[in-house]
Amino acid sequence: MPDNDNALPPALLDEVANDGLTPHERLLKLSRDDAARVEERQAAIAKNRQRALELLTQIEKNLG
Repeated sequence: MPDNDNALPPALLDEVANDGLTPHERLLKLSRDDAARVEERQAAIAKNRQRALELLTQIEKNLG
C-alpha cells in the first residue's frame, strides 16, 4: 500500500469541512444563525397574528 505523504492533517481536514472555520468559530456561527431564525419566527408569528385579526374584523363586519 503506497504511503500518502500528501495527506492533510486531521485538524486541517476538520477546518476545511467546516468552511474554513475553527470549531469555536463554527459554534459561534451556528449560534448566531439560530438566533436569526428565532427573530424570523417571531416576525412570522406577529405577521400571522395581524392577518388573523384582519380576518376576524372582516368576518365580524360581514356577519354584523
